[in-house]
Amino acid sequence: MCGIYLQARGLDGARGGTLTKSSVRLAAARCLLYRLHTDGGDLEELERIRATISIRTVSRDKQSSSCKLLRAPAQAIFWLITFTLICGLPAQAQSQTTRAQSPDEEATGSIIGNVVDQRGAPVYGAHVTLTREAQASPRTTDTDQDGQFSFVNVAPGPFQISVAAADFKPMVISGVLKPGEYHTLASIALVLAPVVTQVVVKPQSVIAQEQVKQEEKQRVLGVVPNFYVTYLPNAAPLDAHQKFQLSWKSTIDPVTFGIVAAVAGLEQEDGQYTGFGTGAEGYAKRYGASYADVVIGTFLGSAILPSVFKQDPRFFYKADGGVRARTLYALAAAVICKGDNGRWQPNYSNVLGNLGAGAISNLYYPAQNRNGAALTFESAAIGIGASAVANILQEFIVPKLTFKSPLTHHHQASTHS
Repeated sequence: MCGIYLQARGLDGARGGTLTKSSVRLAAARCLLYRLHTDGGDLEELERIRATISIRTVSRDKQSSSCKLLRAPAQAIFWLITFTLICGLPAQAQSQTTRAQSPDEEATGSIIGNVVDQRGAPVYGAHVTLTREAQASPRTTDTDQDGQFSFVNVAPGPFQISVAAADFKPMVISGVLKPGEYHTLASIALVLAPVVTQVVVKPQSVIAQEQVKQEEKQRVLGVVPNFYVTYLPNAAPLDAHQKFQLSWKSTIDPVTFGIVAAVAGLEQEDGQYTGFGTGAEGYAKRYGASYADVVIGTFLGSAILPSVFKQDPRFFYKADGGVRARTLYALAAAVICKGDNGRWQPNYSNVLGNLGAGAISNLYYPAQNRNGAALTFESAAIGIGASAVANILQEFIVPKLTFKSPLTHHHQASTHS
């Protein structure tokens, strides 16, 4: 019963925590008072016990008040510290959040796009440059086969994209990237750049010199010189220096010395020009006379007289037209030629060159083998006929056997017509 009473009165330790001796004594007195009261005990004894309980209760309350007074400052300090910490944490968190959201530490984003032409076809290899105001150096990339490009880890803010590609006008676009944004640009359509035609004007002599250099590479079967033929329909006219240059190159070519040596051998074997004698001395004289014929005939008919009459010593390959027209053209080219002014005219250089070379040869051939005036003209006529035959060969056969430079492709398409 006393246990139930103690639990009912809250004196079993649940209210005060740990039971003290005074609290236990007080509880026992109350329990005894309860039993006397319920059992009908002595009234004087009940009054004495009640007085004792009252005194101890008052004493306990005073002690409790004193403890409360002592605990108050400590509790005030505790709650002050707790309040300070609670109020300070939001400010500190706000400060950290502010630092985390500074412009330099905001979430980066990406920029992607594609480059196309006016027809919508992707432009491969276009050079794309990303620039930002706060960025020291620009970032660059090239478009892939689909014309696409991308930039990742781009700081937010204004940006500028520059696109450049060959044959297209450069293009610049601008935009603003938000923090953490995956920014997709509209298709960048490039416009073709205007075609700039550059005309380089060269002096005619420079053009002619370039053509002469190519003609000096022309050889039949890659061996025999074929310098005096041009396969360009509008070849630049030669000046005097270039005419002498071709004559010099022709006369000192190793193949020329070989041909002269063969001719001299045939003349000696056939017994021609008996005045030169026989043996090595006779061969040397024949060789000298034959080489003199080549040098005098070449310089006189292809350099000196053409410079005087302002005529072109070269044969101009026709290529177009039928066989009859081309044959007549080749035959006529022995007595007509193109002047330095581009007009056709009598070939004084070739006719007078043959006559002059024949006349000069009388100075170094033996007296019994010299040609009179009649034979000189006859030899000149033979020389003109030989030129006509050579021209026919040049028009129909020699081009197929001549190794030429790329400048002489003109005849190849027409020879198959």
